[in-house]
Amino acid sequence: MITLKSEREIKGMAASGAVIAGVQQGLFDIIKPGISSWVIEEFANDYIESHGARASEKGFEGYKYATCVSVNEEVAHATPRKNLILKTGDIVSVDMTVNLDGYESDACWTYAVGEVKPELQKLMDDTLKSLYLGIDQAVIGNRIGDIGHAIQQFTEVENNYGDIRELIGHGIQPTMHEQPNVPHYGEAGKGLRLKEGMTITIEPMISMGTWHIASREAKGDDWEYYVTADGTPCAQYEHTIAITKDGPKILTAHDNEDPKYLID
Repeated sequence: MITLKSEREIKGMAASGAVIAGVQQGLFDIIKPGISSWVIEEFANDYIESHGARASEKGFEGYKYATCVSVNEEVAHATPRKNLILKTGDIVSVDMTVNLDGYESDACWTYAVGEVKPELQKLMDDTLKSLYLGIDQAVIGNRIGDIGHAIQQFTEVENNYGDIRELIGHGIQPTMHEQPNVPHYGEAGKGLRLKEGMTITIEPMISMGTWHIASREAKGDDWEYYVTADGTPCAQYEHTIAITKDGPKILTAHDNEDPKYLID
């Protein structure tokens, strides 16, 4: 079932999203060569709790942490690790879901660790651009396929990246994962029609090589996460979006967001 959210509910989700955005913006100062990925987890968990929210991923299907921290070829769902030391040239994606007063938000950002190779910076820039290309299609009357087509056309067709298929966006609120599914590939004009009040995540995961992924076991955690099948780096960016009569609105917006994406 897909629920259409009221203006009050959307504003509640935006308040939750502001907590995630605060973590993400703070991580620009935290993430640097020589820290462990556990430092990211500690910072995020402390920030979330100090703002009266809770990390929704904790306890979800047995997961123990507030964040997923995926480095280089790790695509998604990797755990933060005390023995994983970030080094210059790495890229690291930090994904988290937050609940504030019953309202969920979900977002991911990819960070450069020190100076990265130009091709890695381009991967990050292009993945971020693909996110906004998808967001621009999230308007009343369009279809789910319009979102995925815009992302796939830019990433795979125009830039020869791998557009990950197995992991996709989704509806959100009242729980972390709701209908509809939101693939980052597809055919324009196909799929569910978008309606005012729908809230979804758009979260392209784009690799420098294949779109195929493989699973890897997190040692000591009884947890599986995903890596690119060919070992090439992968970037991910994600926002939670509300579909409104005034266009798509980002509920996990950063301070430097285009005003057209902000709710009043």
